[in-house]
Amino acid sequence: MHVELVVPGLLGGKAPGRFASIELLLGRGRRHGKPAKQLEPFLMEIFGLEGDDAPAGALTLLAGNSDPGNGHWLRADPVHLRLMRDRLLLMPAEALTLSREEANALCAALNRHFAGTIEVWAIDPRRWCARSGKALSPNPGPALLHAGREILPGDPLLNEIQMLLHAHPVNEAREARGEPVVNSLWPWGAGETPKVMSPWNSVLSDEPIAFGLARLGGARYATLPASAGDWLERAPEEGRHLVVLDGLRAPLALSEENLYVETLKALERDWFGPILAALRSQRIGLVTVHVPEGAVFFEIARGDLRRLWRRAKPLHENR
Repeated sequence: MHVELVVPGLLGGKAPGRFASIELLLGRGRRHGKPAKQLEPFLMEIFGLEGDDAPAGALTLLAGNSDPGNGHWLRADPVHLRLMRDRLLLMPAEALTLSREEANALCAALNRHFAGTIEVWAIDPRRWCARSGKALSPNPGPALLHAGREILPGDPLLNEIQMLLHAHPVNEAREARGEPVVNSLWPWGAGETPKVMSPWNSVLSDEPIAFGLARLGGARYATLPASAGDWLERAPEEGRHLVVLDGLRAPLALSEENLYVETLKALERDWFGPILAALRSQRIGLVTVHVPEGAVFFEIARGDLRRLWRRAKPLHENR
């Protein structure tokens, strides 16, 4: 069995202490360089698709068990624009606490007001999709990649959307509670449903783009289980298995250092530890660890664990 882990942010943060299983796998493994990519274009590449602009809207609909058909969809995620003197700074959905009821109410208001122009669906509270033809101009990549950056004024439709959201009762209630309001959308990931063939037998991920690609490509797919141990107990078949572990990405982008370290500890305990044990016991034959934005991946076979002269290094020394 070949297990491929995609772990954006693994080498990008400050992580005091040691992470024995992660460091041993990386230290004993064979290191390979490749061009740096963010997660979305990386997923496009490994599923055999050309271009860096993932059709995130259509793929997210598929992940949410909806059918995008032949429509032109995009993601239109809820965001907060914070006014700082004469600048607007972007706060992505990952920084907001938003309920399903709030998301549904805001989407319903948008659909009533802009009927015939755009249609917005909340696949989950932080991930919205829109069918808008070419009415909304997409941004380059998800809002998380632009967290804390200055945002320039949008197109006229987006400005009208912002005015509607600003006056909505959901936002009035959020403001009264001292919570950031949802005062804009972040359109990105426009396109139609692609044709895909999956090279993996199964895909495990909470990232809807990976989920949608797996569904299109004919691979078995599921959300992440509690741990690699739980997954391996269910005896997945031989072959190639892709696991997307993207929990480090948001705390790294949002400079939430404590959450980053806690998430890294959970990955060490729940994923890298059991996978190292399965490699030692020959349950797994090969492990690949991809760090897309770090321009590197590591391949580790069971025999590599005997390379005792290769010491396990602190994570930051693997950059």
